[in-house]
Amino acid sequence: MIIFRYLCRELLGATLAVSSVLLLMVMSGRFVKYLAEAAAGDLSASILFSLMGYRLPEFLSLVIPLGFFVGILLAYGRLYIESEMTVLHACGFSERQLLRYTMVPALLVALFVAAMSLYLTPTGLQRFSHVLTADKTRNEFDHLVPKKFVGTEGNRAVYYAEGLSSDRSTMYNVFLAELGSSRGDTETDHQIVTVASEGVQEIDPETGLRYLVLRDGYRYEGVPGQRDYRQMAFSSYEVLLEAPKVRSKASERIESMSTAELWKSDNLRERVNLHWRFSLPVLVLVVAILAVPLSRTNPRQGRYAKMIPAVLLYIIYLVSLQGVRGAIEDGKIEQAWAIWLVHPPFLLLGLLLLGGRNWRKPRKRAPGQGKNGSRGGRDVAA
Repeated sequence: MIIFRYLCRELLGATLAVSSVLLLMVMSGRFVKYLAEAAAGDLSASILFSLMGYRLPEFLSLVIPLGFFVGILLAYGRLYIESEMTVLHACGFSERQLLRYTMVPALLVALFVAAMSLYLTPTGLQRFSHVLTADKTRNEFDHLVPKKFVGTEGNRAVYYAEGLSSDRSTMYNVFLAELGSSRGDTETDHQIVTVASEGVQEIDPETGLRYLVLRDGYRYEGVPGQRDYRQMAFSSYEVLLEAPKVRSKASERIESMSTAELWKSDNLRERVNLHWRFSLPVLVLVVAILAVPLSRTNPRQGRYAKMIPAVLLYIIYLVSLQGVRGAIEDGKIEQAWAIWLVHPPFLLLGLLLLGGRNWRKPRKRAPGQGKNGSRGGRDVAA
């Protein structure tokens, strides 16, 4: 039990460290993307941390298998480099026992990944979709960034505001340029430019339509380069705001479906998503079997001698899974269960690596040899 606790502590400690670094890298990249969208006015800054929190289970389900794989390589590689594993083998500790002890934390990690992929990830993606949809259904003026020209959906208009009130309800020094309907022989040259000292949004209580109400300004309408244009001064001018159309991808909808819904579905893309969720915990168990023989390191070679080939093998494994999944979703493979054909070759490779070299077993004692290695009988004095 002492050896088991020691190995588990080393293994889980390395897994936690590696997974934390990988998670930080993945989340930093995603957060920078959302931050850029918020700076451009496409997202509200107030929902950034909510979006990251809802996607955390999805990131964990993808990061932890790799973190566990690299954690085994680092933890056991250190034991080989510092000759601790050699001492264990010399004391009768076989690689079969090492694999058995490794599979216990592997099962715990697999259960954690299963909870992430089967329940927490679809639940988080559902809430992520709801928050994002609620934010996207707001029109362009809700995402206004002061002193920045922003185009509306379809690039039919460009607006600008020099400032906003503290509660973001009033815009100051508003500029709005939009393409008008065709007039005469022209189709897209007809333009309307509106400037106003301030603007606010109002909702019609009867129809629910949203209007941008501009106050104290001027409206210019005409064709650029021609003198035939109209000018109008106004104290109040209302512009109808169209509700943006939110389009969700089919893949995002399927990924946010619960596991129970996928289980009852006969749709091929939904079925393969179900198999993918169950494949992630299996991936943890298979890479654990692969990592045990790959962690064997010669002290003269260095601690990271086999790290790059091992990580490349993991990448091939994961890319193969994703490739088969993509082929099934594209209709090139008609059976959703075909994704399970990827696991046996890598499992067999792990078993071959374990048995290809010396599959150590506890050494048998020589006849008459005691527990401490000395032979029975009386000691002969020198």
